Amino acid sequence: MIGFFISLIQTSAQDINIHNMIQNLEIPFDKNTNQTATYEEIRTFYNHLNKMNEMVQVSDFGMTDSGHPLQVVVIDKDANFSPEQIRKAGKAIVWINNGIHPGEPDGIDATMLFVRELMTKNPNWLDNVSLVIIPVYNIDGCINRASHSRANQNGPETYGFRANAKNLDLNRDFIKCDSKNAETFNRLFNEWSPDIMIDTHTSNGADYQYTMTLIATQKDKLHPLLGDFLSQKMLPVLYDDMKADGWEMIPYVNTNGLPETGIYGFLDSPRYSSGYAALHHTISFMPETHMLKPYKDRVLSTKAFIEICIKFISENHKDLLQTRNKVKELIKMQEDFALQYALDKKKKDSILFKGYTAGYKKSLVSGQDRLYYDRNKPWEKNINYYNHYIPELTIKKPVAYVIPQAYDRIIQLMKWNGVKIETIEADTLMDVEMYRIEKYETSKSPYEGHYPHSQTKVSAFQTTKKCYKGDFMITTNQESNRYIVETLEPQAPDSYFNWNFFDGILSQKEYYSDYVFEDSAGEILENDPDLRHRLDQNRQMDTKFANDARAQLDFVYKNSAYYEPTYMLYPVTRILNQKTN
Repeated sequence: MIGFFISLIQTSAQDINIHNMIQNLEIPFDKNTNQTATYEEIRTFYNHLNKMNEMVQVSDFGMTDSGHPLQVVVIDKDANFSPEQIRKAGKAIVWINNGIHPGEPDGIDATMLFVRELMTKNPNWLDNVSLVIIPVYNIDGCINRASHSRANQNGPETYGFRANAKNLDLNRDFIKCDSKNAETFNRLFNEWSPDIMIDTHTSNGADYQYTMTLIATQKDKLHPLLGDFLSQKMLPVLYDDMKADGWEMIPYVNTNGLPETGIYGFLDSPRYSSGYAALHHTISFMPETHMLKPYKDRVLSTKAFIEICIKFISENHKDLLQTRNKVKELIKMQEDFALQYALDKKKKDSILFKGYTAGYKKSLVSGQDRLYYDRNKPWEKNINYYNHYIPELTIKKPVAYVIPQAYDRIIQLMKWNGVKIETIEADTLMDVEMYRIEKYETSKSPYEGHYPHSQTKVSAFQTTKKCYKGDFMITTNQESNRYIVETLEPQAPDSYFNWNFFDGILSQKEYYSDYVFEDSAGEILENDPDLRHRLDQNRQMDTKFANDARAQLDFVYKNSAYYEPTYMLYPVTRILNQKTN
């Protein structure tokens, strides 16, 4: 018995010593609240923590464009460091993503402060929650430190750059995956399938009294069960608790003018982290501290938000897990999927907003009137908040999609995102539905390495198509259905088509010489009275067409067997039933 007490005393002393060591793990913010850690200091912090505490596992995963692997920190009270073990234990998984824009480093420092405190105080939050932390996602930008890329930002003294080594904004890259960072993120995210994601940011824009604003996943884009959990159960607590903690926050100030004219809920398409997470039925939060507030306040408010989130999730983990698991099963059977949304301007809420009086004064540059906010004149009043979106375009999912094997890049992306894929074993005739691209607009200037399309319109027709051995089939009875549909349906804003993955179909590869085809066209019209009739009708209805010989010849060509069938033909086919020939 004496030996037992001696052992207990020694263990307690050892625990106290470890706690002291962790508490003494300093970061630059401890000495100077206007400093943020360098990439090397961040890695060192977590590697030391890994050695000091059995609840922490630090590893490297994948690669980034900087040539550095992604550092991944997993924290679990029972030292379960795989998603399978954690799920078996009935815990919720929270993903914290920092430094997607390293010029906004608040979350980097806040998370280190939070984790250090978590390890020493050891609250019971970790009984029901495990953490997966990406200390710095954009390692490339974090290494590229300076002091002036964020004009007028109120600290820290030096910080990273927004873009990565390819000069890409990683918060626009989650679908197209032009960066190794995004490839690694896609793979890791779907390995862990977190229940909640916190992606930390700093914003600019209008000035107001709040240190933090919040972008939550657009509730109307989530499955209704998850949308209700977010908007009815979770968000009210987060706003109340942040206010009680001294960090009152408000929804992200997304406005077309001054805040008093009203603010709009952010429609997070899948190119963004929160929109990407929603494709996988993960609720996401983007806390946005305001760049004009002191860096100390921005870090501490972010730390408070992380704490409050995790406390709520720990207390409500069973409800969250049950809801999300039910959604995953329901999504397998869901038939209709919204692709495009519109803001419902008829439906609005009223929220109390604390702003600063805006005014105009002469510009020292132009001499003309310029906007400014007078912090000596704060105001409070109710403003309109528009946060209700309605589906603008909805499609019915097919039984399956068939992707030609030539588009192996898309298959790779699908696999990274947990999509189950079958390979067609023999040449097979299939009754399918196909799309012809009827209309699209292309960006006139480059955007994140692309000239993306928008306003895409298609026409559908049914046909019999030969699908070849080695082509890929994706059935739509999966929990990944939203990812599948919103990338493969061309009209979806962030579809692979709109991100230029299929631009080869948008130009003709064969054409004709008019002086030769004139004779062929005459024979075609002679043998096809219906086509002759349609040509005559077009001439009668359209004077410009009637006076354009080339347009009339082109009309005949496009309605002949010579016209190439693959032009504007979207190559991904939709199988509407299981019957094959």
